[in-house]
Amino acid sequence: MRAPAFWQKRFSVRACLLAPLGFLYGVVAARRLNEPGERAGVPVICVGNFVMGGAGKTPTAIALAKLLRAQGETPVFLTRGYGGALSSKQPVVVRPENHAARDVGDEALLLARIAPTIVCADRPEGARTAIAHGASVVIMDDGLQNPSLQKDVSLAVIDGGAGVGNGWTFPAGPLRAPLRRQIPLVSIAIIIGGGEPGDRIAAQLHKAALRIFRARLAPAQEVANILRSRKVLAFAGIGRPEKFFATLEEAGAQIVARRSFDDHQPFADEALRALAQEARQAKALLVTTEKDYVRLPQDFDALALPVELEFDRPDLLGQLLEAELKRIRASR
Repeated sequence: MRAPAFWQKRFSVRACLLAPLGFLYGVVAARRLNEPGERAGVPVICVGNFVMGGAGKTPTAIALAKLLRAQGETPVFLTRGYGGALSSKQPVVVRPENHAARDVGDEALLLARIAPTIVCADRPEGARTAIAHGASVVIMDDGLQNPSLQKDVSLAVIDGGAGVGNGWTFPAGPLRAPLRRQIPLVSIAIIIGGGEPGDRIAAQLHKAALRIFRARLAPAQEVANILRSRKVLAFAGIGRPEKFFATLEEAGAQIVARRSFDDHQPFADEALRALAQEARQAKALLVTTEKDYVRLPQDFDALALPVELEFDRPDLLGQLLEAELKRIRASR
């Protein structure tokens, strides 16, 4: 889905009209947060967010896996596999050479490039499969609001340019549950990029004694060199396409057109033909995100711009995670 504009407004008639539904949704969601979950045999780190839509969870999960691997851990990803036909209560071990985005979801394919990845809507069953595949630690991509599997460490990923929007619960706002009920679930916040919305929620989380880390999405240098001063037609189907467009501009690309699609939206043949024709007429290079690229037909002529999450203090975050894992294992 694409976040409606009124979710970012501090006051909106539409939000007010939807507030009663948001209240009911929030009551149900908050009640579900209190349900007991199953404990896994290894530490579980959850990378989630407070709001609907993308905030940068997958790049964060990948960056955490690299930090943990450097400490001698064997991370295995666990994800629901949003948008994949094989996403069910039966676990699937993602094989990038055999699976497509329509099978396991776009995010699972990206995760599987880094570490073993399990797709399963049943989180406890997925965790058992991850352990069977050698996990010393399970990294959940999303699932903060899902109580079925106990989390030992939970991180909230926050888009600095969007924050928590108007602070209201879906559908009146972007929150998946009332913020005051979600904050106690989290011990670490990762704020990606700058912006007043991110600063505002950071101040609130600081009062709640959360550890706050800043990070940014940096374009891969090799691809950035190709795009510098090139005319490009940019298209993206992510939570906030404008983040991708800003990254392209940071890389020095000359964007002649921007085309946005819904998050996880399959690309119809007609839409792809229109993009290709528009790019030819503009004599521009078609560029998209890695997450969108894995949903494209193999013969579609476009370039993916990889990005990597860079923490301001990776050393401090690594030390914190190492200490948390030691504490968790000592308490078992």
